[in-house]
Amino acid sequence: MMGHSHAVSGALLFAGTAPYLPPMMLHTHLAPQEILMGTVLCAGAALLPDLDHHDGTIANFLGPVSKMLCRFVAWISGGHRHATHSLFFVAFMTLGSWAGVTYLGRPFTVGMTFFLLALAVRALNLCPPGHGFHAWGTIVAMASVGTAAIAKFIPSAPGWLPYAIGLGCVAHLLGDSITKRGAPWLWPLKTRYEIVVIKRSGNKMETEILTPLMGVATIVLLWFSVLSPHPLN
Repeated sequence: MMGHSHAVSGALLFAGTAPYLPPMMLHTHLAPQEILMGTVLCAGAALLPDLDHHDGTIANFLGPVSKMLCRFVAWISGGHRHATHSLFFVAFMTLGSWAGVTYLGRPFTVGMTFFLLALAVRALNLCPPGHGFHAWGTIVAMASVGTAAIAKFIPSAPGWLPYAIGLGCVAHLLGDSITKRGAPWLWPLKTRYEIVVIKRSGNKMETEILTPLMGVATIVLLWFSVLSPHPLN
């Protein structure tokens, strides 16, 4: 599945679960602005498992810095679609971000917001194509502006941020599980789980049917949970 599709799936999963799962799991109801922020950040988090792909488009979203990071992640995780495409990685990112939010507070929250926004900008093709400075420089600028805007509303230690990050990773695994190569959910076991819906990444099923439907569904869910005078929550 392509990065654009992963990002939209992350946004959809957060928008669809925000009125229900946080009250059950976090014992809190998310305010409208938190649902909007979480939807955007979850879209970026849905790209995190692909940090193991050192030659992918996402590897260059922050220029040389992200290139080195992705090479390191690919090396330590065993290559593309191994450790980072598993429930182990979901738990690692969720618990790691919880620790960051809890013990580091605002510096971690703002830094992670920037990182996830940069991923989202790259995945949603909101920047020039290519891997040069014109591309990643634009990503840095847009993510910086977005972070400055979100920083005015996001609490120093948002309890929902680890939830958004973990959910984004789950969205990625679900997306890869409907492609031919599947995903090793139970890594280090090598078994890959798949129900093939997308036979080839970027085909018409993905780009002209599945992704547009997910985008429309996300907007509809946000309307009812955020903009409607009678929100779902």
